[in-house]
Amino acid sequence: MSVTPNLAKTKDVIFPPGDLYSDEPPLETDLHRLQMTLLIQCLEWLWRNRNDFYASGNLTIYYSPRQRKSENFRGPDFFVVLGTERKPRKSWVVWEEDGKYPNLIIEILSNSTADIDKGLKKQIYQDIFRTPDYFWFEPETLEFTGFHLLDGEYQPLEPNPQGWLWSQQLGLYLGVYQENLRFFTPEAELVPTPEEVAQQAKQRSDRLAAKLRKLNIDPDTI
Repeated sequence: MSVTPNLAKTKDVIFPPGDLYSDEPPLETDLHRLQMTLLIQCLEWLWRNRNDFYASGNLTIYYSPRQRKSENFRGPDFFVVLGTERKPRKSWVVWEEDGKYPNLIIEILSNSTADIDKGLKKQIYQDIFRTPDYFWFEPETLEFTGFHLLDGEYQPLEPNPQGWLWSQQLGLYLGVYQENLRFFTPEAELVPTPEEVAQQAKQRSDRLAAKLRKLNIDPDTI
């Protein structure tokens, strides 16, 4: 009995690998992409000497009780998991990560996702993920809201005088700065991007060089 026809058919079938990449679609707009990247860059720079966290965005979190990647998955725009190894991942698989869920989630709202982010996702993050800190931010209207899990339910966070919201999990404020959502230290200092750090260093160097030239000292000879 020949099996060649069956083999020919199976060649046309593409089976997904067990180690799936994220199921998340591309981000909707440049504003969404830039905002997500900004949050990741700033936190990774601030915690550059730490290896006990994972921060990512637009990445699928698989959380099926039956440990199946075909069911029960969500993709926050930005999330942070504490107490875990800092390494690249294709997705976050809860049952492969000691049962850990995100400590903080931020959703970047749009017209098509706002209702889900404020409703269904908020309920999932509260009741299933038990994520302590949840925020959402709308990059066009600058709407910014945050919650902290207390006694099993999300309670709205009260802004400080600058309008920032405190993340207990990160030990940082979040607030709108130049129409972007940014991190601030407890001392109210803006957490910079690596590019901003490099720019600040260059500005200091240029000022020092200018002062030396006023003293008739060539900075290139020092």
